[in-house]
Amino acid sequence: MMSKKIKKLNFWMRRKSHLTLIVIGTAIVLLLFFNEETSMKLNMEYQEQIKTLKKEIRECEDSAAWYRARREALYINPEDLEFLVREQYHMQRSSEDVYIIK
Repeated sequence: MMSKKIKKLNFWMRRKSHLTLIVIGTAIVLLLFFNEETSMKLNMEYQEQIKTLKKEIRECEDSAAWYRARREALYINPEDLEFLVREQYHMQRSSEDVYIIK
């Protein structure tokens, strides 16, 4: 008789422990995937945005370096500056006539 009670008690203890594991597991899944503030989906989207923004930063740094080098070249070499002014801004010396053909 005593062994039946122990077996019955063990059955209910095992069953209740499974129930608590299921409840805890369900709570973890709900918090990780269905919580709007801290969901895994939002976290993955934010990580993707971070990657694209870092890529844009690298591209902007490359173009900024190119413009810095171009500016330095214009300061150092006056012929480059004169060429740029003549070609892009259609400027001329006072003794020249410039004709623009389109």
